[in-house]
Amino acid sequence: METLNFEIIINAPIQKIWDVLWNQDSYTQWTQFFGEGSHYKSDWKVNGKTYFLAASGDGMVSTIKSLNEPEEVVFSHLGMIKDGVEDTKSKEVEEWSGSEESYFLRAISEDSTQLRVIIHISKEYSDHIKSGFNQGLQLLKELAEK
Repeated sequence: METLNFEIIINAPIQKIWDVLWNQDSYTQWTQFFGEGSHYKSDWKVNGKTYFLAASGDGMVSTIKSLNEPEEVVFSHLGMIKDGVEDTKSKEVEEWSGSEESYFLRAISEDSTQLRVIIHISKEYSDHIKSGFNQGLQLLKELAEK
């Protein structure tokens, strides 16, 4: 596993950035660099279920470990969804199950916020994730600063 850190300063209030991060429409926009049609479904409850999905419906099963809107959300990835079936037990999944994806927002001023994302990822996906976050966070910044 590899730990990746991404950080960006956005000239917008903290709540607006939170909203752009997690609003269904804007989420689909800034995550398009991971895969066209990326979306999520969540009950927004600690220890509940969150699904990060591709347009096909395949994706990841996760849970929220920590939630403090609008400052922090930490997801723990539990497994995969393939053809509508959740897999949290296979050997392939067990190698990375429990890896985290964390979003931390800190108000620098009334109209400026630091967003930091920390993600644990298998090295084989590292380049794709780096590219996705580098492009995605730049678009997120543009959306939030409008």
